[in-house]
Amino acid sequence: MRDLDDLFRALAQSPFRSRFRLGPKERAYLAEKTLPVILEHGRRFLEERLTPAEPRNDGRQTPLRGHPIFLAQHATATCCRGCLAKWHRIAAGRPLSPPEMEHVLKALERWLVEQSSADA
Repeated sequence: MRDLDDLFRALAQSPFRSRFRLGPKERAYLAEKTLPVILEHGRRFLEERLTPAEPRNDGRQTPLRGHPIFLAQHATATCCRGCLAKWHRIAAGRPLSPPEMEHVLKALERWLVEQSSADA
């Protein structure tokens, strides 16, 4: 797994990854529900959509809007198994291990914290 500081430096260089921002609706939802609740939603989404060795609709399973976690997944390249392999060095073709799941959640949390503290 890739070090998160190294990962976030690389993500900042990607025009696609760095364009994602929380909008007013997502910021309000995050503030209302709180970060721990949002991360629990994220854990459930990951278990359903990313943890299996061969996720259903892999590469297209993460919407581009509708929940702060979805934006965070695209911004942190945790949206599909291909992106996890390319950006995080987590091999595809096998289920995510518990440490890998925690790595993904830490990346999502870091991005959400940075976004929630950034100017709207």
